[in-house]
Amino acid sequence: MEKQSFKLDKVLKQNQAAEKSQMELALVEAALYVTGRPLDLKELCSVLRTRSKNKARRLAKMLMKEYAKRNTALEILQLKDERFVLQLKTEFTSRVKKLVKRPLLSTGPLKTLAYIAYRQPVSQKRVAETRGHHSYGHIKQLKEMDLIIGERRRRSTFLRTTEYFADYFGLSHELSSMKRQLKKVFEREMAK
Repeated sequence: MEKQSFKLDKVLKQNQAAEKSQMELALVEAALYVTGRPLDLKELCSVLRTRSKNKARRLAKMLMKEYAKRNTALEILQLKDERFVLQLKTEFTSRVKKLVKRPLLSTGPLKTLAYIAYRQPVSQKRVAETRGHHSYGHIKQLKEMDLIIGERRRRSTFLRTTEYFADYFGLSHELSSMKRQLKKVFEREMAK
């Protein structure tokens, strides 16, 4: 009788551990879905209410493998600096992008962002001279969206793109590679 009770307790504990693990995987998935941007291990730890980056990494990688097995339109990728992102696979983007009701940015801020990305680091003053005084509003909006940051150098503010910008647009984090990628995009768009 005592052996059966011990086995039952063991099975119950295993079931509770499995349920907890499933809940934690669901939390990681929910966080990646809701933010729509890459999350680092610190952010995942916060959602999981743990300090263990190893645990957060293990759960994110488990979820990544689970998505790979599903063979669906979504995937979880591990980016540099141990960040994870839930995104649409590239082969589906062109087929569904027409369904997006509102673009991320209107034309003006998008042109300002393109200018900053290609010329970075570029002074805020030069952006305003090139794009006009309305670009100050664009710069504010782009900063709020975490697409650019400003760095003070003496009396000037220099603008550059963020890691989130590179991740969102699928560009390299390395500046010279990013600029080559942007040049190709611009050339493709001009050819249309």
